[in-house]
Amino acid sequence: MITRRTALGAGLGAAAVASSVTSGNTQTAQRTFVLVQGGWHGGWCWRRITDLLRRQGHTVFTPTLTGLGERSHLMSRDINLDTHITDVVNVFKWEDLNDAVLVGHSYAGWVISGVVEQVLPRVRSIVFLDAFMPEGDGTRFIDNAPEVSRRVTLAAFERGEVSLPAPPAATLNVNEKDRSWVDSKMTPQPLGVLLQPIRLTGARDRVAKKTYIRAASYPNPIFDKYLGICKADRTWRTFEIPSGHDVMVDVPERLAEVLVEVA
Repeated sequence: MITRRTALGAGLGAAAVASSVTSGNTQTAQRTFVLVQGGWHGGWCWRRITDLLRRQGHTVFTPTLTGLGERSHLMSRDINLDTHITDVVNVFKWEDLNDAVLVGHSYAGWVISGVVEQVLPRVRSIVFLDAFMPEGDGTRFIDNAPEVSRRVTLAAFERGEVSLPAPPAATLNVNEKDRSWVDSKMTPQPLGVLLQPIRLTGARDRVAKKTYIRAASYPNPIFDKYLGICKADRTWRTFEIPSGHDVMVDVPERLAEVLVEVA
């Protein structure tokens, strides 16, 4: 016979089990994200994504690379690609990060490719967000850049300049509402990071989960090339998001969904 006390006890027991399962699932779904900005940007560009992910219980780090954003006062001719790689590697080291999702936007495709060479066991998923992908050991950023960009970069170097000025946000197809905000935040890009050869041993290809996200509303044949390469490789997942180059600014909700899906 089912008494009131028995029924109440059973109900409380079921609720406890349900609570335990829900809590367990939530804990399992929580991830650590390391989001690395592209050229001329800073950690500020991830603000909307950071808010969305943290509200879901995820841990998010958005290190600003040396010489950019709030660290623009550190601009120097001594900044090179190794400097930016170390900026991110040190986040893993000092924050004791493991099982992390490493995301690089645009230029930061070079940075995260170098980072994973040093912290491979700590990376569960790597994401190239409308990003450059170094194609071999010993190559430089300018080796994969369009001819016009290559000439401009080398000319600036020959003049003894230490940085390249930021382009207008409109050239990145940032949505009109946010262009003035993005323009107000972008700072010159250290020149040395574009000229130093990268050291690669294939760590990027050994990451368990690999993703390339293309901003479909930003015409760029180089990014189209990388998207095609990744599409042809079954070990990669690919996404095309209707957005300008700054996907994290234009469509943060959609980008957050994709990042959680591929984490």
